[in-house]
Amino acid sequence: MAIYRYLRLRLSEAGLLPTGKIALIAWYLFGLDLLLFALQKAFGLVKLSYGESLGGWVSFLSFLVIVLFSILAFRWLKAKVLWRLRNRLIVTYVFIGFIPLVLLIALALGSFYLFAGQFATFIVTTGLNSELSSLSAANSTIAGHLSAQIQREPAAWTASLGSLHQTDKHWANRQVCVWLNQKMVLNSSPAEIPAPLFPQYAKTPFRGVVRDHDKLFLRVLETVPLSEGSLTVISSEPVDQLLQTLAANLGEITLYEGLSLHKVERTEPGPARGTQVLAGDNKKVVLDTSKAKLTFSSGNVPPLATGVDREVTFPTTVLVVNWDSGDTSSPVAVFVHTRVSKLYERLFAAQGDFAPTVEFFLLFAVIVFAIIELLAIWIGTRLTRTVTGAVAQLYEGTKHINRGDFSHRVPVKSDDQIATLATSFNSMTASIEKLIEEQKDKQRLENELAIAQEVQAQLFPHESVQLASLEVHGFFRPARTVSGDYYDFLTLDSDRLILAVGDISGKGISAALLMATIHSAVRALSMLDVPVLREPAVVGAALASAVMPVAGFRGLDVSPGALLSLLNHQLYESTPPEKYATLFLGIYNGIERKLTYSNGGHLPPIIMSEDGSIRRLECGGTVVGLFDQRSYEEGSVELRRGEIFLAYTDGVTEPENDFGEFGERRLIDLLRENRELPLPRISEIVTAAVDDWIGANEQPDDVTLVLARAR
Repeated sequence: MAIYRYLRLRLSEAGLLPTGKIALIAWYLFGLDLLLFALQKAFGLVKLSYGESLGGWVSFLSFLVIVLFSILAFRWLKAKVLWRLRNRLIVTYVFIGFIPLVLLIALALGSFYLFAGQFATFIVTTGLNSELSSLSAANSTIAGHLSAQIQREPAAWTASLGSLHQTDKHWANRQVCVWLNQKMVLNSSPAEIPAPLFPQYAKTPFRGVVRDHDKLFLRVLETVPLSEGSLTVISSEPVDQLLQTLAANLGEITLYEGLSLHKVERTEPGPARGTQVLAGDNKKVVLDTSKAKLTFSSGNVPPLATGVDREVTFPTTVLVVNWDSGDTSSPVAVFVHTRVSKLYERLFAAQGDFAPTVEFFLLFAVIVFAIIELLAIWIGTRLTRTVTGAVAQLYEGTKHINRGDFSHRVPVKSDDQIATLATSFNSMTASIEKLIEEQKDKQRLENELAIAQEVQAQLFPHESVQLASLEVHGFFRPARTVSGDYYDFLTLDSDRLILAVGDISGKGISAALLMATIHSAVRALSMLDVPVLREPAVVGAALASAVMPVAGFRGLDVSPGALLSLLNHQLYESTPPEKYATLFLGIYNGIERKLTYSNGGHLPPIIMSEDGSIRRLECGGTVVGLFDQRSYEEGSVELRRGEIFLAYTDGVTEPENDFGEFGERRLIDLLRENRELPLPRISEIVTAAVDDWIGANEQPDDVTLVLARAR
């Protein structure tokens, strides 16, 4: 157990402990593979047949294990070795620089080897074709002369050919046979070479390599028409004699016979061992080399000229015609074994003294390319160090930032994109440092706004007001943390109620402060000359004591117009010129069922009768706090049983979408359709319709509704 824990600890420290699914599967299959391999060897020792059946499983599991461990090795290299940018750049250079260079060199060497091999076989095939051309020209000459003189002086031509065999080296191994009307009349052979049979299939003229009496010959045939039949001349020359001549100046030339060509159907699988697919459409032509045998070899591989003088071995095939049957399905393979230096001599033999100049320029090009490659490696190394050094400095800077040290700066020592990145990093740290300070200030402001929101929420009525003849409900939802909308219910006694709805110009803290001022002022001023306070003022006692001494206002009854005049004067004196408010004030008398009101520039509230008709409460004056010394007219309406009073701010009617504003008409329709519902339910329906109209957009303004129903 202790050994197991020790091994587990060591593997974990080395990062080799399998934790992922692929690692666990790989180690499991590796153990299973080792077990099956051990069983295979054990069964082999006791000579049981089960061992042979396990060989396939062992090979299959070994392949899977190699694939899985290759994946794990790649992941380990990526996680460990390739974590550093320098290592990644080195790998990048290897893939985009070194590997393509190696591939290009390999391609060049492979192409050079193929070119050398093709050139070597080209020399052999060109020699064969050249000899065939020479043999064909001589054969045509003989046929032309014999067509006129063969019947008169056949002995003279025989003597002439015999002298050519003795004096001309090109005729030393040539055989000339002449047929007159398919009857041999002349056979001139330099050795014991049997005369060829007259071919019944051959077309004239014929030229090629033939197999006759188990030997290979260069053979040409030409037929000349005569007045009494035809004259056929066949010239032959052994192939091995020509190959010996070619091998003397090239290298070793080996000849293999026994090759065969045959066609097979395309539906057959890949070529069998010893075969090679050559061509074909619906059928494929296959070259069978399984029965090839060495029949001729001449020459020796040239000795080394230099240390890099490589041996070149390349094959080619030569089409051979069976002279007896005309079959061409048994070609011969010619292998050429030579060296690059020998091919170089043959290639530049015609250049003369210019060949050393070519060698010099080739060597010079190699040296220049090597210098360029070394210079590229040096430049790449220097650039890599600049990049990795800058990244290391940036990484060190990020660690300082992670510790909260935003005063750290990365040194800038160059004038490039990396230096610009370092400058941007320094600018970013300075900006973050500034943003943190701003965030602290913002957090303090948000805390203050939260306190202001709590205070403002206390200013609004928390519950609906119920009088004997009137039910009142209010709804309010700010667009921001604090709001500039205002509404209030203030009961003067058991039968009288003050309704107030307003909207402050602007948004935010300033509008909220002005709203609180109006709220306090309305409550304070509404208590003037009221003998019994039915509801104590929440705030604004100081404001009430401040406005009571104002000349001309002492002794006034509580009325909407007087209250608006007092508020207008107070706001005009205490607020900036651009600050003002719209305000609707109404006093409801439950005994008379009468609402006395004054509208200071606010959207006219609506009274909807049971039959759906509406009345707008527009009597009043201009906005509050913008102009001094303003008076406000008062109006009064009777609230009959079942009628509904609705006051609202522009946050209800002015929201827009692609179809325009929500509008007063849509608000009136909603009120008419749902007038029988409870007041809280009506406010929910209206605000839900406004939300649907806005959609995903942000709420543009505060939403305030005040509903009252006479009963």
